[in-house]
Amino acid sequence: MSELLGIYGITVCLVLAWTVVRLARAPRDRTLWSLCGLITGWTISFPFGRAADHGTDLLGMSPMTSRLIEHALIVTGIHGLVCFYLYSALDHRRAKRRAWQYGIPLALTLAVLVVAALLTPAGVGTRDHRVTSVAVFFVAADSYAVFGFTRAWVWNRRYACGARPRFRRGLRLAAFGMIGIAVASALFVVAVALRWGGGGSAPQSLPTEGAAETALGWFAAVFFLLPGLIAFLVGVTYPSAVMHLLALRLWWRHLRQYRRLGPLWAALHERFPENALFRLPGRSWHEALNPRSVHRRYYRRVIECRDGLVRISPYLASLQGDADARACRSPAEFSARLRQALRASAESEPVLAAAIPIAVPDEPSLDADVRELIALSDALRTAQPNGGS
Repeated sequence: MSELLGIYGITVCLVLAWTVVRLARAPRDRTLWSLCGLITGWTISFPFGRAADHGTDLLGMSPMTSRLIEHALIVTGIHGLVCFYLYSALDHRRAKRRAWQYGIPLALTLAVLVVAALLTPAGVGTRDHRVTSVAVFFVAADSYAVFGFTRAWVWNRRYACGARPRFRRGLRLAAFGMIGIAVASALFVVAVALRWGGGGSAPQSLPTEGAAETALGWFAAVFFLLPGLIAFLVGVTYPSAVMHLLALRLWWRHLRQYRRLGPLWAALHERFPENALFRLPGRSWHEALNPRSVHRRYYRRVIECRDGLVRISPYLASLQGDADARACRSPAEFSARLRQALRASAESEPVLAAAIPIAVPDEPSLDADVRELIALSDALRTAQPNGGS
């Protein structure tokens, strides 16, 4: 149980960080605000719940007060989940009206929680379901969880049918988590009723502190609630996580290709420094430290390499005696002729040949063009292992 709670705590904190970053980029996105309300409520409620479980005071508050804050944050977060689907499916005016309508059950649940907490005698365990006020407290919170997650599950299933594959997988995983949480909450209601009616406590071998005090409640917590929470959190972040992994893959590929173009770029840049594209003054340090600048530097290097080859191609054609610069098959031959052409250009030797195509790809795409340039750059690196990069 403690291991699962630890995994849940880490997961919810990571998801909260992801949500805050997304919200900072789109501060007017009401769906993100709703999702952030859900995750924030769950995250903040965690320490209050742990304090109430262990019967300790937190920030000068009694365990029952901590329990009240915990469940108030949880049910408010569930309302945020309902609003998330409302703002995703409806226009702003209709979604806002429906959100206020769904706020009525939330307000009633919060009122019951407050009254039940106030009626609970001091010194009573926050999970002693034999006390009527404590039993009513948990029945109200768990019943609202069943209502909220069941409603969200219905909407989720409806939207998953028409979603793109990546989003569909995330929605299905989230749906699996929501149905698990709803089932666990329903079982908790039954467990609380059994305990209040004198059903007895769970066997001593079961870790009864925390999720529930009966074997049924323990079973629901271990096999439905915590796995469902983790599956739900992973599901709501799955599409964005996949997108960022794909972006990271592209970033890594551009970085490797940028470096592989180094020998060719260094040779051409030394001769034609004026080909360098415009850089903002005083921002070189920022560009070097910014991971996103890899893409800009990559595209800039490709363009600068291609521009340099266009300018040196007449000298290569003159040295080869034909108009096909691709006649150089071996890396050593290409490296030698390119350096001869660069020296001839630097010495301003007259050349009568016109510009010729060099390393023309078989298909009209940037990736194919980059592959040809990398082949030339690798030829320089092979012919001169200590060449610049």
